[in-house]
Amino acid sequence: MPSTVTAAQIAAAIRNVSDFPKPGIQFKDITPVLADARLFAGAIELLTAKFSPGSVDAVVGIDARGFIFAAAAATRLKAGFVPVRKKGKLPFTTIEQDYALEYGHATVAMHTDALKPGARVLLIDDLLATGGTSAAAVALVQKLGGTILEASFLIELKFLDGRKQLPGIPVRSLVSY
Repeated sequence: MPSTVTAAQIAAAIRNVSDFPKPGIQFKDITPVLADARLFAGAIELLTAKFSPGSVDAVVGIDARGFIFAAAAATRLKAGFVPVRKKGKLPFTTIEQDYALEYGHATVAMHTDALKPGARVLLIDDLLATGGTSAAAVALVQKLGGTILEASFLIELKFLDGRKQLPGIPVRSLVSY
């Protein structure tokens, strides 16, 4: 059954917050989408629309707002949820992947037993910007032998061209700026 919520309705609910977290940044605040049960459920339906229960083994969510959407999507798809976290935040043995930031680098991690080889994975995050974090998450999935079926994002900042960091990965976003 198609969603009764449209991407345009989700876009209308996203709030721009100027100069957050620092001057010059236009932060995309998704909390109004999350606070509206209909919009939140619709966003999950739209993010998972191409997949049916059982067609995905795991939904990988990126720290931290990606967890919100990925966990709900995993439930809808009857799949496992796998978190990709900042280095040092997972309690078990991990694999890690560095990625570039504007100034310096960061590292994300995933448990070594999070995915079985051949796992079919849907990667979800709230925002695709430069693509560095998403590319690092893809690398972690691939190191464990998983296959990314799609990378889905609530929001994409097209002017930052983050898709270029995900060659060969189908990318879908609900709202673009």
